[in-house]
Amino acid sequence: QVQLVESGGGLVQAGGSLRLSCAASEPTFSGFAMGWFRQAPGKEREFVANISWRSTTSYADSVKGRFWISRDNAKNTVYLQMNSLKPEDTAVYYCAAVSGRGSNYARDYAYWGQGTQVTVSS
Repeated sequence: QVQLVESGGGLVQAGGSLRLSCAASEPTFSGFAMGWFRQAPGKEREFVANISWRSTTSYADSVKGRFWISRDNAKNTVYLQMNSLKPEDTAVYYCAAVSGRGSNYARDYAYWGQGTQVTVSS
């Protein structure tokens, strides 16, 4: 069972930055694809970014050029650097993991963190 713990959320003004972290318990973390998803109140969970075990990345159109996903396999951690934040980025952000190939679809991920709240004020 892989455990994922997110951190780094908070309240920030529009235009500001935050960096989310997701620490994994799995010692074979390097073989997992990792994803970030978010869910705003009253909305479905949506894809934000993912990174393969080889560090190939994919982003939702809404965050391209503003968000960057990266991983540090030595620390079993994946990061989401969020710049130029907008009020519409306000959501609970979830980290997810799947062994092998990554995906832009939440249904493909086997393991999930508890989420961290990001609030962007206008």
